[in-house]
Amino acid sequence: MKIKPIYFLFLIFTIFSCDMDDNAEVKLRYEKIEDYPVYDGDDLGFHFSPEKTTFKFWSPNAQDGRVFIYDKDDNSSIVSSHKMKLDDTGVWSVTVKENLDGKYYAFQVKRYNDWKNESPDPYSVACGRNGHRSQVLDFSKTNPVGWENDQRPPLAQPNDIILYELHVRDMSISENSGIQQKGNFLGLAELGTLSPDGLSTGIDHIKELGVTHVHLLPVFDFRSIDEKKPEAERKYNWGYDPHLYNVPEGTYATDAIDGAVRIREFKTMVKAFHDAGIRVIMDVVYNHTGSKNRNPFDRLVPRYYFRYDEEGNKSNASACGNETASERPMVRNFILQSVKYWAEEYHIDGFRFDLMGIHDIETMNLVSKTLNKVDPSIFVYGEGWNAGESPLAEKNRAIKSNATQLDQVAVFSDDIRDGLKGHVFTPDAKAFISGKKELEESIKFGIVGATPHPSIDYSKVNYSKAPWANQPAQCINYVSCHDNNTLYDRLTISCPEATEEEKEKMGRLALGIVLTSQGVPFLHAGSEFLRTKNGVENSYESPDSINSIDWSRKNQYLSTVQFVKDLIKMRKAHPAFKMKTQNDVTDNLSFLHSKNNTIAYQIIGENVGDQWKKIVVILNGNKNKQNVQIPKGNWTYVLKNGKYDEENLGKSSGGRVKVDGIDMIILVQK
Repeated sequence: MKIKPIYFLFLIFTIFSCDMDDNAEVKLRYEKIEDYPVYDGDDLGFHFSPEKTTFKFWSPNAQDGRVFIYDKDDNSSIVSSHKMKLDDTGVWSVTVKENLDGKYYAFQVKRYNDWKNESPDPYSVACGRNGHRSQVLDFSKTNPVGWENDQRPPLAQPNDIILYELHVRDMSISENSGIQQKGNFLGLAELGTLSPDGLSTGIDHIKELGVTHVHLLPVFDFRSIDEKKPEAERKYNWGYDPHLYNVPEGTYATDAIDGAVRIREFKTMVKAFHDAGIRVIMDVVYNHTGSKNRNPFDRLVPRYYFRYDEEGNKSNASACGNETASERPMVRNFILQSVKYWAEEYHIDGFRFDLMGIHDIETMNLVSKTLNKVDPSIFVYGEGWNAGESPLAEKNRAIKSNATQLDQVAVFSDDIRDGLKGHVFTPDAKAFISGKKELEESIKFGIVGATPHPSIDYSKVNYSKAPWANQPAQCINYVSCHDNNTLYDRLTISCPEATEEEKEKMGRLALGIVLTSQGVPFLHAGSEFLRTKNGVENSYESPDSINSIDWSRKNQYLSTVQFVKDLIKMRKAHPAFKMKTQNDVTDNLSFLHSKNNTIAYQIIGENVGDQWKKIVVILNGNKNKQNVQIPKGNWTYVLKNGKYDEENLGKSSGGRVKVDGIDMIILVQK
């Protein structure tokens, strides 16, 4: 039947008029976001029992809310729809009286008389592929065998921590890894894996090194990899584009459809590390979401979770299109509940905060306080900077210069990083390990863990013109990480004239300084055998051919692997290299006179419970030998020419000591 034009125009006018009238009549409950009520409960999302499941989400200004139930995680038909009720805290809820174990769900809100696109639950703890739909699960069925007996490995104090940063896929994906479950959580749980050279790989290699904590690049559900595609067609990504913060990433699981699989396999990995005596750190990215506009937070509560500039656009301190507003109560609550959830449900032992400077100081201190109640040994640290300007006042930011206001939250030291190898964004710049002079104060700054010390000329430190750590453990010392060039590639670019032997010595010197400095040492996976990414600086989406760990390099640079193992063993055995307090460092570590790109210092070990009464460390960043004066006495070499031995490297009576080019030596009095 055809509609006459006049009737058609009348119909369009009527619909348009109704919409206008309806929108005109919509009255918001709250005119300002600041007036939104705060919900302090910890039960947003779903609460399951075999008889019923309760769903809740927070959206104070929504007109209406409902939940859809699905059998599958794809575009299959809705099984049921349930209207939800609003309470005075802004929470919409409904209880569905049936067993929904394994079912998928999504929320939907009405605003301005319009039902908006459905959304996964921001508080999801399980989901299907790509986090398109959340999933209801009976979590008692997600635990691997022995999970109830899983224990955090012992940790006496944060100064005992030695961090090792890795990407789940990188460690196992190479053909020469000897790992069967390549690229997966389960790959990191495999024991007894060997390279073609017969050397340990994977978790056995990490245990062999002696590190105390693995730092996993993002393992929450992120957006950039399509989980619906076959493994061979999937792209690579580091994962700094969060989607569902409380769900493990599906591309690292053997099945991304069934949410229980990724959860069980993630727990299996954690337990394997714990059984090996290694704690697990999660790299968390609460500072921004992977999608600027199509994220679950905005779909349910527009404009609340993010900061905006003066023009009304989302601010961009993350350089990823948005930044979250951690100072708002419900954003802060989400972060606190999320870290607590990972610590309790998954037994996570610590958190590294990406671009922590976007978060406010109060939130980060509450993170520390919250986790301290779960387990005082849980370690929190982060990047003390932003990637761009933020509306959050600088005085309120959790940045390096405000670190003294942070309570048990550690910060990366870019001071020693760039003092060792050169400015991070100037790939051809040289620094201490490659012979550049006048960076000694920056290295000394890292040696004392960024704490106050009378022998440091702060005017000559490259970035920080004042100490920023309350105690040594608040300083994370490192020379390389996943970002920017690997240490080996950086040296290849900045020192094209250097021989392979010289580059290995420079790399060894850098790692040696990191492992003997006060504070917490941080190692990039593979740096112990001079890992390369073929000169690719920002490999966040480069293929496996760039990012994968090449285990053949372990055999090629076995002497440096042994050097790192020896220094980790030494650090663990000798409290002089991991002093607890700023006063310990000031009172017992003194710098000796040195010049020409050399640094020498003495530690009174017996004052901090060390069996070595006195220790002298000498660092030479020059290619040629240098002479350094040390106190007279009966000294024993324990480190020299890249080799560690407590008995057979020779003796010295002190005075004038020769140090080979690009080398460090350690002498002790027993």
